[in-house]
Amino acid sequence: MTPAEQSPLTRKLSAFVALSDVELAVLARLHQRRRTFVAGRDMVHQGQSAQAAYILSSGWVCSYKLQADGTRQIVDFQVPGDFLGLRSILLRTSDHSFEPIVDIEAAEVLASDLLEAIAQTPRLATAILWAASRDEAMVVEHLVGIGRRNADARMAHFLLELGSRLALVGMGSKKGYDCPLTQYHLADALGLSAVHVNRVLRQLRESGLVTFRDGHVTFHDYTRLTEFADFDPEYLDQTGPLLA
Repeated sequence: MTPAEQSPLTRKLSAFVALSDVELAVLARLHQRRRTFVAGRDMVHQGQSAQAAYILSSGWVCSYKLQADGTRQIVDFQVPGDFLGLRSILLRTSDHSFEPIVDIEAAEVLASDLLEAIAQTPRLATAILWAASRDEAMVVEHLVGIGRRNADARMAHFLLELGSRLALVGMGSKKGYDCPLTQYHLADALGLSAVHVNRVLRQLRESGLVTFRDGHVTFHDYTRLTEFADFDPEYLDQTGPLLA
């Protein structure tokens, strides 16, 4: 298999479209401009203009917005196979920042690259739109979580969502997954304090549902956890129609 065929993005898009040789060749071109970024140093700044987008090949990234008082709200986490900053090549400025959580590798995609790919392969363009729509659906679900779910259910739902996203690219299962997030990351994403995050994780562990320890999430009772969190993965559309 070629590197493009093995890439997490190809795995992800293949859940929606049966990719042809032509479409795989276009994806390979989108992966040509590879770059590495170190953990903790923003790769895109909020308010920055004239930015490229990126396809995350390895590692984890957080997208966040800074508040006037210096605090931040993490909007989402990006995992291999995700686009970073897709909107920033269509809008004049990036509306949030991207920070690698660990050292990462990503393919830089210029606006001209993406527009050419869309023009050449409409079905691939449809698959990319599907991926962007999934991202939007996840943000909506996160807003519901922060506004309406209690802390325990919010955490459980979030860990289940990450597991489903990682399973799509072959990095997770109903048993668990590796996860480099700290309790501070979880606090900034879920609208909790780090102390509260610690308490919630302990309660979920003591209830025999899930353990998050030493960089690994372990699901002890996946079915009961989904019931507890009222987790319905339908919004992730991972069993959507495959376009032949």
